[in-house]
Amino acid sequence: MTVPSPPVPRAEIPALSIRGLAKRFGAKIAVDGISLDVPAGSFFGVVGPNGAGKTTMLSMATGLLRPEFGTALVHGVDVWQHPLEAKRLLGILPDGVRLFDRLSGEQLLTYAGLLRGMDRATVAPRAAELLAAMDLEQEAGTLVVDYSAGMTKKIALASALIHAPRVLVLDEPFEAVDPVSAANIRAILDRYVASGGTVIVSSHVMDLVQRMCSHVAVVASGRLLAAGTVAQVRGNATLEERFVELVGGRNSAEGLEWLRTF
Repeated sequence: MTVPSPPVPRAEIPALSIRGLAKRFGAKIAVDGISLDVPAGSFFGVVGPNGAGKTTMLSMATGLLRPEFGTALVHGVDVWQHPLEAKRLLGILPDGVRLFDRLSGEQLLTYAGLLRGMDRATVAPRAAELLAAMDLEQEAGTLVVDYSAGMTKKIALASALIHAPRVLVLDEPFEAVDPVSAANIRAILDRYVASGGTVIVSSHVMDLVQRMCSHVAVVASGRLLAAGTVAQVRGNATLEERFVELVGGRNSAEGLEWLRTF
């Protein structure tokens, strides 16, 4: 009697897989052939200096900006070959997001849900729960144009979450958000990842990424300098120290004698 061989475990498909993404703006190469895999179920940080190409890379990876070269797949679905199918899996908070700000917060969430093909019976309770989670219940009827910068960031994040995407891509989600709200948002994202979702967050705050993320990628001058778990990338240093070592460009504190006024 022949004993059947045990099944060979299938490698888990990455939540996001990009290969050779490249983009040029005039003479400037913004992204120079980046390839990167984001494991499913990870809290993945993307860090880099201003102008590193982080936002351009993520915009191409999520279908917001067409690449000149390269591919991007969300759970195996090609973003540019099958955009509708891929975007159903995504929740996106882009940098400098423009919202329909003549709607109230509640109306904006309702619109976001209906736009995703959800029925009103599902959208209404989800919108209410998200408004409560983001501490925006009292501002549900206020026009978004009258929101503060932090409130606008929170309602934009709620809009990205309402359809329960499998992958969240957030560009500077904590910018202009107060510490209490930031802690609440981190708790929401932690629960989301614990339930099987994947979060990709771009941030300049190294301490936040080090505490919050399981994986990290360092990008500078349009190229990927390092990627892996946070422990792998930082080694025996802090993430900030490793980042400065990889990116370079730290200036000397010499000069500026005129600042010594006393």
